Amino acid sequence: MDRDSCGGSRGIRRGHCPQTTGPCGSRENGRLGLRVQLLAAEDIVTNALSRRQFLSTGAAAGATALLPGNGLAGAQVRAENPTRKFYTVLSLGRLGLQASFPESRRLASQHGFEGLDPDPHYFASLSSGDLERLVAELRTKNLRLGAAGLPVDFRKDEALFSDGLKKLPGTADLLRRAGVTRVSTWVLCCSDELTYLQNFRQHSCRLRQCAAILADCGQTLGLEYVAPRTLWRSQRHPFVHTLSEMKELIVAIGANNVGVQLDSWHWFNAEERGSDLLTLRGSDVVTVDLNDAPLGLSLDRYQDDHRELPAATGVIPLAVFLRSLAAIGYDGPVQAEPFNATVRAMPLEQACVATASAMKMALSMV
Repeated sequence: MDRDSCGGSRGIRRGHCPQTTGPCGSRENGRLGLRVQLLAAEDIVTNALSRRQFLSTGAAAGATALLPGNGLAGAQVRAENPTRKFYTVLSLGRLGLQASFPESRRLASQHGFEGLDPDPHYFASLSSGDLERLVAELRTKNLRLGAAGLPVDFRKDEALFSDGLKKLPGTADLLRRAGVTRVSTWVLCCSDELTYLQNFRQHSCRLRQCAAILADCGQTLGLEYVAPRTLWRSQRHPFVHTLSEMKELIVAIGANNVGVQLDSWHWFNAEERGSDLLTLRGSDVVTVDLNDAPLGLSLDRYQDDHRELPAATGVIPLAVFLRSLAAIGYDGPVQAEPFNATVRAMPLEQACVATASAMKMALSMV
């Protein structure tokens, strides 16, 4: 694993001891220049105002200052910013809504999304020929599939984990035939029973087994850290809740097909910066969730299930987050995950319109 303190080296070096990390490689001048500009732009948001002032009064203005065409820093980043490679996914499950895969496909296409969530249950109902035709149809409509959820419960007892692990090869092969190359899951950030070290060992052992099965089907596994203080302080033993800790867990797993599932909400709650994201390579990131945060709250009060649509409040500096992803060349799915009661209460079409508008606003910052 490459740490921030290891001479500026980047990426997650799986299977290598942190103390034996080598020197960083050379970088293209344009990429390096963009990184410097991103960090400078980030300082406008995070340093010019106190966090309390930023949350209460300055968030929207700070984020707007980073938009293209707003001031010198924005103009400099825009001039050398690489083309966005990541694509927007309609993820109805993350919106708290449900629809069949054919309906989700229609909604994604109608509302301008570039992809949608895979549905292994629907895929399993199709013959091999029908699944091939579906994949071809998605390609014709320029729709890409996002990351599938890991169908293994690795957080509880051994029997439940073993049962899920036995079923994983079949599901992974089905996803492979559908063209799905990314699988993701989240890591619970606390435990009442296991100490940090016990939890770390259990996670590295179990997730290593999952990763080995997925590797046989050419799939990568993304792991999401969960950062709100109200959650990781809710049980006796806090666990992984920052990017640096997640890097350490990935190194301990020791598999080349394991990376990070990023979420702007957790990145913000962990008080991380664009510079933290720039320690990654694009290939280290498997999938990305995009959110904003409610106005007027301190970090001690954010609840994980109370979020906002992307760019709704300006509390989270999405310009820095998204431009950092573009800078490292991330080319995977990005989807909204607001956990928002107002969105959940909307009719399906209205929720898709609102989400599409929010994603368009957020991506305009890149």
